[in-house]
Amino acid sequence: MDFAKMPDGLIPVIVQDAHTGQVLMLGYQNEEAQRVTRQTGRVTFFSRSKQRLWTKGETSGNYLTVVSEHEDCDQDALLILARPDGPTCHRGTTSCFEQPQQTRYPAPAVSFVAELERLVQRRHQHPDEDPKSYTASLFSKGMPKIAQKVGEEAVETVIDAVGGNLEGLKGEAADLLYHLLVLLTASGLSMEDVVEVLKQRHTTISGGVRRE
Repeated sequence: MDFAKMPDGLIPVIVQDAHTGQVLMLGYQNEEAQRVTRQTGRVTFFSRSKQRLWTKGETSGNYLTVVSEHEDCDQDALLILARPDGPTCHRGTTSCFEQPQQTRYPAPAVSFVAELERLVQRRHQHPDEDPKSYTASLFSKGMPKIAQKVGEEAVETVIDAVGGNLEGLKGEAADLLYHLLVLLTASGLSMEDVVEVLKQRHTTISGGVRRE
């Protein structure tokens, strides 16, 4: 990064959720903040109001763990892809760009599925966090029960599709997708693993023998 280009030696840093793609926050780094970020693996900024370094989550525990860094073409701005340990904003929202208690723009479908998968994974890792959680109860019953639920939802999805029941189909497909996320998580896999297989299967016309 070319910190010398900035009069105050600070560059803007955009933090994006590496899993969902949601923009989480904007902050500023100087050279020291960038060095600490790379040393610790946790996003650290320079606070313009407090005039000191601060690591996001140092008070709340909601750290931002770095996945990757990407400089812009002029080397005067930085994009960090990170894994948030909890809500990023001090107001308790996922992103600093969300407005609590107000109508929000709908999240892209893929982004919401990724957010749902993260919640499923959290229930798997911390089953006692919410004793009444249906997801946690599924994990406690083991793979046979989880696999049974996937099978049941798949059959019900097919029945509604063949019968032309579109409203029912939407609901059953949602149940199927949810239980599939639980199955993948219980198996130590993720939706990303499935997508990677789809990518490998996909070829262009000029690339070979198979096209979706």
